[in-house]
Amino acid sequence: MITVTEATASAGALQRLSDEGVSIWLDDLSRRRIESGNLAELVATRNVVGVTTNPSIFQAAIGSGEGYEEQLADLAVRGVTVDEAVRMMTTADVRAAADVLRPVYEVTGGRDGRVSIEVDPRLAHDTAATVAEARQLAWLVDRPNVMIKIPATKAGLPAITEVIGAGISVNVTLIFSLERYREVMDAYLAGLERARAAGLDLSAIHSVASFFVSRVDSEIDKRLTLLGTDEALALKGRAALANARLAYEAYEQVFAGPRWQALGGARANRQRPLWASTGVKDPAYKDTLYVDELVAPGTVNTMPEATLNAVADHGDVQGDTVTGGYAQARADLAAVERLGISYDEVVRQLENEGVAKFEVAWQDLLDAVTKSLNDKGVDAE
Repeated sequence: MITVTEATASAGALQRLSDEGVSIWLDDLSRRRIESGNLAELVATRNVVGVTTNPSIFQAAIGSGEGYEEQLADLAVRGVTVDEAVRMMTTADVRAAADVLRPVYEVTGGRDGRVSIEVDPRLAHDTAATVAEARQLAWLVDRPNVMIKIPATKAGLPAITEVIGAGISVNVTLIFSLERYREVMDAYLAGLERARAAGLDLSAIHSVASFFVSRVDSEIDKRLTLLGTDEALALKGRAALANARLAYEAYEQVFAGPRWQALGGARANRQRPLWASTGVKDPAYKDTLYVDELVAPGTVNTMPEATLNAVADHGDVQGDTVTGGYAQARADLAAVERLGISYDEVVRQLENEGVAKFEVAWQDLLDAVTKSLNDKGVDAE
C-alpha cells in the first residue's frame, strides 16, 4: 500500500505532468489489482486517470489464475468454450475497472476515466470481424467509459471508421509510422462524419491513437549498434522520440485543418495522441526517458507500473518537450536514413511483429484457460 508520505512525495512530478496537459493512464490490469483496492489507490494518489489493456497483460493476469478461481469454476460448470471463458473474464475485469474510473469519467466529461479492451488479435487483418468484435465487446462491457482497441493495420482502418461511425469510442493501437498515423486520423474523421450524418451526438465519442515509442528505439538502436561507427552510435536513443514528436506535429496539423473545423463545430472531440510502450527497453537509458521527453498538451501517456513509480520517484518534468523539436526530429530520422537504415522497413516490421506478439500472447492465454477448464472436468473446445 502507498503511504501518505509516499503519496505526497510522488505528487510532484506526476502532478506537473498532469498540469502540462498529459493524462496518465496505467498500462496494466488484473483482478487482484481491482479487488485489492490498488487501482482505486493509484487513481487517488498517483494521478492515474485511465487504464489500457492488451492481450499480453491479460495473459499475465489470467494465466496466473490469481483471483479468477471462482469464475473459472462457474464457467467450467456451464461448459463454455475457451473463447467464451476468456471473453467473460476479460470483460468482467474491464467492467469493474470502468466502475472504479467512473468518477474520473464524469468529472472530465468523458475525456478520461477510460478503460481499453482490445479486439481478438487474430482478427487484425479482417475488417468485418473486427467491427463485429468491437460491437460485441462494447455490448459485453456495457459501460460508457470503455474504449475498444483496434489495431492500425490496413484492415483496421475501415473498421475504425465504421466503429466510430456507430458511436463507439476507440483506442487505435499498434501505430508505428507517421504515414499510418495520418491514415488513422483520417479514418477517425471519416467515422465522425458518418456519425454526424446518422444524427449521433459527436461529443459522446472519444478516441486516442496509441503511437508506440520504445520499440522503435529497440529496433533502430540494434541496427545502429551493428554499424558501430561514431556517427551511428551517436544516434542511439533518438529515433523513437523523433518519431513521436513528428507524430504530434501531424496531430497539430490535422486538428487545425478545415475538415476538423467543421466537426469541431459540431462538438466533436480531437483524437488525442497516446504514447504507448513507454517503459524503456535499454537499461542504459533513464527509466523515465519516454515520459520526461514526451510532454505535450492534449496527450496521454500510458505507463506500466514500474515506469509510473519511476516518474513519481525521480521524473524530470520541465514543461513541453515536444513542440519545439520538430526540426531536430526530422534531422535525426534523416541521419538514420543516410546510414542505410530504412524507416519504412523498420516501422513495417514493427507493425507485423506487434500483431504477431499479441496473437502469441492471446494463444498462450487460451491455452492456460483451456488447461484450467480441463482441470475442473470440462472438455473446453
